[in-house]
Amino acid sequence: MTSTTFQRLLCLAAFLLGTQAIHAQSHSIQVNQAQKGQAMEQNQIHTVIETNNAAVAAGDIEGVLATFEPNGVLVGEPGMIAKGTPALRETFKQFIAINPKITIINHDVIQADDIAIHSSTWKMSGLAPDGSLIEQSGFSVVVLRKQPDGRWLMVIDNPFAGQLLSKN
Repeated sequence: MTSTTFQRLLCLAAFLLGTQAIHAQSHSIQVNQAQKGQAMEQNQIHTVIETNNAAVAAGDIEGVLATFEPNGVLVGEPGMIAKGTPALRETFKQFIAINPKITIINHDVIQADDIAIHSSTWKMSGLAPDGSLIEQSGFSVVVLRKQPDGRWLMVIDNPFAGQLLSKN
């Protein structure tokens, strides 16, 4: 092998290694951007839940309804399902009457394209009509769908998903 051939092979090897490094760096950047995008989506999803809870606490029924799809479903209490805007409005009117304050303790978001599940543990306090304190806690599962305009809205809200554990 001549020295010129060796130099050419050495240059080719350096070029290939450099190209491979650039490709690996580019892939790493793409993965990083995808992770950042997913984190942003998960924050948007969690913000819908927090917006709903804040609207409930403020007694803002229209704000609550704005977090649901028009045919959204709510488990108002175990075994009671409210479906669609009129039923949601009535159920939330009754709920808001106790002046509830909801706090999310822990939460998780799992997303698959335009569908997401937000699960969380929560605590709620409010006042019964007689003025006595109401305190509850539980496990919630919410299904959300990304809308054509990029917003996330709730499709199904089951704040009593944890009741299944007590049936064992």
